[in-house]
Amino acid sequence: MPRRSLARLYKDEFSNYSLVKFQQDLLAGLTVAAVALPLALAFGVASGASAAAGLVTAVLAGIIMGLLGGAPYQISGPTGAMSALLIVLVQRYGLEGIWVAGLLSGAILLVVGILRLGRFIAFIPAPVISGFTSGIALIIFIGQIDNFLGIKTPATETAAQKILGYFDGRFTPNLQSLLLGLVVVGTMLFMPKKWNARFPASLLGIILATLLNWTLNWSAPMIGPIPQTLFLTDHLSISNIPFSNLSDFVAPTLTITALGAVESLLCGAVGSNMTGVRLQANQELIAQGIGNMVIPFFGGVPATAAIARSSVGIKSGGQTRMVSIIHAVGILLSMFLLAPLMARIPLAALAGVLMVTAVRMNEWDAIKFIFGKRFKTDMIAFTITMVATIVLDLTQAILIGSFLAGAVFLNKIASIDITVQDVDIKRLRQKGIETEGKCKHVRVAFLTGPLFFAATGQFNEAFADLKETHALILSMRGVSLIDTAGIEAIHRLHERLHKQGGTLMFAGVHENAKQMMERGGLVETISEKNFFWSSDQAIVEAERRGCKFCRKIEKVKS
Repeated sequence: MPRRSLARLYKDEFSNYSLVKFQQDLLAGLTVAAVALPLALAFGVASGASAAAGLVTAVLAGIIMGLLGGAPYQISGPTGAMSALLIVLVQRYGLEGIWVAGLLSGAILLVVGILRLGRFIAFIPAPVISGFTSGIALIIFIGQIDNFLGIKTPATETAAQKILGYFDGRFTPNLQSLLLGLVVVGTMLFMPKKWNARFPASLLGIILATLLNWTLNWSAPMIGPIPQTLFLTDHLSISNIPFSNLSDFVAPTLTITALGAVESLLCGAVGSNMTGVRLQANQELIAQGIGNMVIPFFGGVPATAAIARSSVGIKSGGQTRMVSIIHAVGILLSMFLLAPLMARIPLAALAGVLMVTAVRMNEWDAIKFIFGKRFKTDMIAFTITMVATIVLDLTQAILIGSFLAGAVFLNKIASIDITVQDVDIKRLRQKGIETEGKCKHVRVAFLTGPLFFAATGQFNEAFADLKETHALILSMRGVSLIDTAGIEAIHRLHERLHKQGGTLMFAGVHENAKQMMERGGLVETISEKNFFWSSDQAIVEAERRGCKFCRKIEKVKS
């Protein structure tokens, strides 16, 4: 189970809870609801589902994931990154594809959290995540061009195909939709920050565009009726789960799982930096898993923790997970009280919100740092991941990004530094270590870095020439990791030395590396007496044993 139980998290949060803190949570929750409402509507539509599905997702995610989450600041709901993936699933499998993949991904997230494997999600390099985020931002932006222009172009498998389709010129923009979209974009870009802190620019832009469309009696396409219920007519049921074809959903399920986990834990990292409160990653994945298993049965779409909403909650003074609950209740009330008004919101207005959100979701500081400092490996990783995201579908992009992440990781850690030195008698005596200084055939190799399969080539090259070596001492204080390939490389080195009458000795071996060497039979083969705390101790012992070897070599020379 998670390192800290949910009960302990609740105790830490609510042990000194008071009316003042509740008032802070209430204000923060209502502020987040005002920010989340237009985003929920927009992301519901962008997912290929409906605005109502986005609202249902926001309400259920806010309550379920908020109650079970791994930190007080995490606020979940539909997100732009997830909507970019889901629109492709809808085109291939229909709404059932979203629900089934969401249910299965929730189950995987739950298992990952229970098994405490959440830390492995953090192994994906930052450039790959930034490239993927930028690619998703482009997909969202391109996917909203139709609604922004008030047109309908043929559906495509990828964003690259979609953007190329606009160059054939076989469409006529709806000027009314275009103007309404520009109203929202202009409001979000030019509204003063101090006003935006009190009233979300996205919500104001939608209100202005809706009033303009209504008062001038324009014919721009609108959202349409909003069901006043949490249990939508279109939803997943046990009877329509395609048990015989579940293999078709393996790739999209894994993509949703990876995306949901990465986005939620990234949100936690941002929140932790802002508050100083550490996210319990495994508990968060359990919350995400349970939430995404429940939401499809109500007709919602997969959800993740959302950086924008969580940040607003923190900046608004939120104290506990009550912020998430209150924000969900606020959206739920809006469904019942404002449904007739929300039905008249132009799709172009939501497109404007999504386009600005897409531009802002790029990690501009990280991109500027990578390209400004000219980190070539990171630049390549970022570019390949971004291009793969928009040219291929997101499932393939995730696979390419994961492979690239592994390659980048191996490239960075595969180097092991090996420095081989002859014994410095003068240095030893300066340190007060008495040595006869007669044996000229003791060498010390200082190893720094992991000794695993990718580093064995360097290891073998470093010891290609062992002539006239009586004792080779491997100083392994800088080796914290060794795998079976490393064990085999040491075995071969020992055999070569043994054949010429030499001895392999070790100094400063880490406990975990020593245990691995014991399991691999090295300690038994080489003998425990050849392991020392320091290289100096090993040198003294090697010289004590080495006089016969020295005389043998000198005799052969003469």
